[in-house]
Amino acid sequence: MRDVAIIGCGMTKFGRLEGKGLMDLLAEASLRAIDDAGAGDRDFDAVYVANFAAGELTRQSAIASALVDQLSLLPAAADRVENGPASGGSAVKMGLLAVASGAYDLVLVAGGEKMTHVDTNVITGIVATLSQPDVEYVHGVTLPSLAAMFTRLYMQHHGVTEKHLAMVAAKNHANALKNPYAHLQKAVTIKEIMNSVMIADPLRLYHCCPISDGAAAVVLCPADVAKKYSDAPVRIAGFGQATDTHAVHEREDPTVLKAVQLASKQAFEMAGLGPSDIDVAELHDAFAILEIAQSEDAGFFRKGEGAKALEEGKTALDGELPINTSGGLKARGHPIGATGVAQIIELAWQLRGEAKERQVSGAKRAYCCNFGGFGNNVVTHILERMD
Repeated sequence: MRDVAIIGCGMTKFGRLEGKGLMDLLAEASLRAIDDAGAGDRDFDAVYVANFAAGELTRQSAIASALVDQLSLLPAAADRVENGPASGGSAVKMGLLAVASGAYDLVLVAGGEKMTHVDTNVITGIVATLSQPDVEYVHGVTLPSLAAMFTRLYMQHHGVTEKHLAMVAAKNHANALKNPYAHLQKAVTIKEIMNSVMIADPLRLYHCCPISDGAAAVVLCPADVAKKYSDAPVRIAGFGQATDTHAVHEREDPTVLKAVQLASKQAFEMAGLGPSDIDVAELHDAFAILEIAQSEDAGFFRKGEGAKALEEGKTALDGELPINTSGGLKARGHPIGATGVAQIIELAWQLRGEAKERQVSGAKRAYCCNFGGFGNNVVTHILERMD
């Protein structure tokens, strides 16, 4: 297996992007990544496109082959990758494996979603199809309701309070103010968050990520030739992927994200690293509680101590382990297919020293968790700066 490097990164702004369709967004992000890699005159072997629901939301399928044609990358192989909210992480993994195997030498991975033009109730229903259809979805279970029940259990088992949830949201909004690509560039106070409208008790509006449009893309190649393209390539040092029961109530302890634990263990073992080696992390905070829970199950803090680490400022931009420097899904936004790729890009920028106002000093190694379904299919990656 060959080592694989990221040599190009590109994103659109996330948000309510009127006048731009899904293919416009995917092409914009892809061209930025190709330009960043200095690969505009190269022949790409393959293109992987992460997307959750193009058919349902934009009435378009075959988006991978459409993107290859639009970018004039013919005859590159083209595949759409769907793994719910972890589609982006899965697409990066597939691109990584394609290059690592020696099958391909130059790969584009893009992810995107166009969502804001559709009624919120319709979006919620489409996303709810991620739940177990015969046990959960048939009874009206949605992702916010699952997250609310998970949050309430976490509060009971581990002493997490509504203020802790507000602290996650406030931190990530503050980080997003420093990110020009973020959807929600608005400072919010703990009081404002705790007084925001209730969505699914105990989750309030500011505890939940927004519905967003956007796209993100990376270019991958073998690490041993990466510096022919980029002065600051980033190696993908490890990855992991694991599944858990589709229905949350069938888990032995619903507050334990077993797939996060297993996928993280795989990634760390592949990279030959441990949680203490990580300088910056992007976690999948579609709901505020998930940042706290994932920080524990990934191994950064002991079970039940994630909220304490938050209180102590360990996860702040200037803390021991900055988490969600991009603003996270909470404030950067969550165009579902783009999210996992955007996490990788934020970390690559951090390791390249290109994150500007939100730069983590001396960052060398990074971790991200892309959370599929409600923890039933999780993809993790570890990145390392190539000196």
